[in-house]
Amino acid sequence: MPQIPEKIHELTVGQLSARSGAAVSALHFYESKGLISSRRTSGNQRRYTRDTLRRVAFVRAAQRVGIPLATIRDALAELPEERTPTHEDWARLSEAWRSELDERIKQLNRLRDHLTDCIGCGCLSLDSCVLSNPDDAFGQRMAGSRLMVERGRGRRG
Repeated sequence: MPQIPEKIHELTVGQLSARSGAAVSALHFYESKGLISSRRTSGNQRRYTRDTLRRVAFVRAAQRVGIPLATIRDALAELPEERTPTHEDWARLSEAWRSELDERIKQLNRLRDHLTDCIGCGCLSLDSCVLSNPDDAFGQRMAGSRLMVERGRGRRG
């Protein structure tokens, strides 16, 4: 990993990419979503402050556990003067995100538990599929492929 001398207080997008492990395109995307910011030089090149490395690490860690970018952006926006997140910030925010992650884990466990049943039915029929039609919510109205056609029409019209 390239070392950046202490006297350099700003990083190019290439340096930020090399140090953070995030692709240049990802950094541009993060910037377009308001997760990080840069200033422009007279030659219109991006320059990032060194603390942007921590913000990128924060964003990537939150993404790895499944936190949506909009939620991450909102969390970063709550920090005073858009400062770099600290260990304490991460602890507070991760605690707040815990219940959301717990619910997502429950949903994934239910999906996993019913996946074999769905594949096992052989037809993936929408009238009895526990994945496409939980609790047979559509079974009283119509069955199978008619439901798929009906759903398709509803989206177009």
